[in-house]
Order: sequence, then structure tokens, then C-alpha cells
Amino acid sequence: MSDRELIAILRGVQPTEAVDVAKVLVEAGFTKIEVPLNSPDPVRSIGLIVDAFGDKALIGAGTVLTTEQVESIAATGAKLIVSPNANPAVIARTRELGMQSYPGVLTPTECFSALEAGANGLKLFPADVLGASGVKAIRAVLPAETQLFAVGGVGADNLKAWRSAGILGFGIGSSLYKPGVSLEDLSQRAPDVVNAYDALN
Repeated sequence: MSDRELIAILRGVQPTEAVDVAKVLVEAGFTKIEVPLNSPDPVRSIGLIVDAFGDKALIGAGTVLTTEQVESIAATGAKLIVSPNANPAVIARTRELGMQSYPGVLTPTECFSALEAGANGLKLFPADVLGASGVKAIRAVLPAETQLFAVGGVGADNLKAWRSAGILGFGIGSSLYKPGVSLEDLSQRAPDVVNAYDALN
């Protein structure tokens, strides 16, 4: 499994299409896939994707708000927990269960609290509100090894600008997938994102 720091966010994906969508992403080179819990029957979708591609990609849930949700996701065999907020209890339970924790943060205070709680990386969300200058300011005060992910307003056309601001990885949502996107369209969008990421390195 490569260390490509790209998370595909499949908000709204249906269980009936989850495996087909994930197949396109994995074949394009994505190694991290997130199904937000405000999607239809998300735990089932996550379980199906884990069964199909758990050996090829890091699969998990987004919009995770409680420790109970962490436990239900862990039961599927998923290994990734992404949240819109930085809840120390959610972070701690995620790590206790051997999963990776990427909580959402926006301020230096939230960043340091999340790191202290054991977060593997930080999801700057919504990144487009901070902008490159805001990201640079926060990056400057964080430990050098901190993994910063930008989510919100991120797509193949602006990865270079985010990387220049100090972003390591990216969560790609609606510019990649949203309900109604055909597999044909996805099979064009996914390689574009992967190629743009690879061009940074």
C-alpha cells in the first residue's frame, strides 16, 4: 500500500454502488477512502468496501462524532476515522482500537488539543476559509512532523498551492465524487487528482 496522502470522500454513496466506486478509486491509485456517516447506510458501505479492498487501501468513516460510532466502524474492520471536530474521547477511542484518527481542526488551540489526544494527523476544515496564508501561519507553530490535511475547496487544480502552504495530504470530496456522478466521470476525475498529487513529489 503506497503512502500517497489522498483521502477520497464518498459523501452520499449508496451501498449498492460503494464497491464499484471504490474499485475505480483504488485502480486510479487512491489508498485512503472515507464514507461519511451522514451517507445512506454508511456502515454497510464501509463494510463492503473493506471486504473488497481492505488489503489495498485504508478504509474508514467520516463525520464521526461519538465513541459509539468509532466502535461500530471498528467492527467492520475499517482502520480510518475522520471527524469534522476534535473530540478527545473520539480520538482516544480510535487509537485504543488500533485505528488512525484524523480530527477536524481550524485553530492552533484545536490543533494542539487534537495532537495531545493522540491524533495521527489533522484535517484542516474548511481549509478554503483559512486559505494559504492561514495554513502557513498555523503550520509555523506546529511540530514539524505534524501531518496536515486540507479538506474543503480542494481539487486537482489547486494541490500545488496547498502544498506550498505546508499541507501534506488532501481530502477530496465533491470535486471527485458526489451522488449522481457516473463511474465513467469518476474514472476520469480520479486519475487527474492522483496525477496532480504525484506531480508534487
